[in-house]
Amino acid sequence: MVGCSAPTPKPPLPPDSTAPAPVSSASDPANNVMERRAFPPLRDGEPLRRGIGYGPHREGQKPGGPDPTPTQIREDLELIAKRWQMLRFYGSRGPAETILRTIREQELPLSVVVGAWIAPDDEPENQAEVEAAIALAKSYPEEVIAVAVGNETQIAWSGHRSDREDLIRYLRRVREAVTQPVTTADDYNFWNKPESHAVADEIDFILLHAYAMWNGQRLEQAVPWTETTVASIRNEHPGIPIALGETGWATELNPDGDEVKHIKAPAGEAQQKTFFDAFSHWADEAGLPYFYFEAFDEPWKGSDDPREVEKHWGLYHVDRTPKAALKGATP
Repeated sequence: MVGCSAPTPKPPLPPDSTAPAPVSSASDPANNVMERRAFPPLRDGEPLRRGIGYGPHREGQKPGGPDPTPTQIREDLELIAKRWQMLRFYGSRGPAETILRTIREQELPLSVVVGAWIAPDDEPENQAEVEAAIALAKSYPEEVIAVAVGNETQIAWSGHRSDREDLIRYLRRVREAVTQPVTTADDYNFWNKPESHAVADEIDFILLHAYAMWNGQRLEQAVPWTETTVASIRNEHPGIPIALGETGWATELNPDGDEVKHIKAPAGEAQQKTFFDAFSHWADEAGLPYFYFEAFDEPWKGSDDPREVEKHWGLYHVDRTPKAALKGATP
């Protein structure tokens, strides 16, 4: 399923200060070192940096159907290509192939991180996702720049936490089958734990999720917190490249929902604009590849309450009109 990911309540957990386990890799047991594939790639001699999370479903649509039409997907991608160099989606079936085919046929300057959605205790579906992601990476070698196997499958609070050995098995299967870099995406509070090293040993780069908003940060501290968090993961995994796979600021918040246990700063378009501007400037200055979460609001997510925070992380409304962060901004 494409677009299966959304920020979910992310209670801050105390970092584990235990020393990291020695780095090892099943990819080259003789030398105990894996030769990592480079990420991000270059375009016109410059590394790709600016990316966006893309869930293509509109009002009345959702993963599993109904899906967006090819025309709707083309409209989305043409809009995205005006501002971003990369996009990531979360599942390898459904609209995934249409997205890649449209990028190729329309010659859009977009590079894609393809996701393979992994769920616990669902071997047939997981295998289907993995094999579909492999097929896409092989069929679209110019468009697909990496494959992300699993999204938030290891963090303790995940609603789809999966067996670590299963994840490693899927990672190895994909990495053996494709030439692109392979990774998995997870929250910083997994990547800062010693147990994350067993996964990090199997991937080419870390795809890191870090939400200041979900972690109780005030708006003025959001970017400094993000910078500190990225630095802490670099220290935990020296030598492994990092891309920020998700970060963002929601524009709606249900005051009666469980999310207020974790979110202390106000939601809103003005607040999103402040964060987006400050984050984009910092990430560009730092040379950090990132995928901002996300392009479009996704009303199918979360509860039936229209104020549900899960639905409101987009920089565009579900009707594809821009929010304050993008109004008047030069692409």
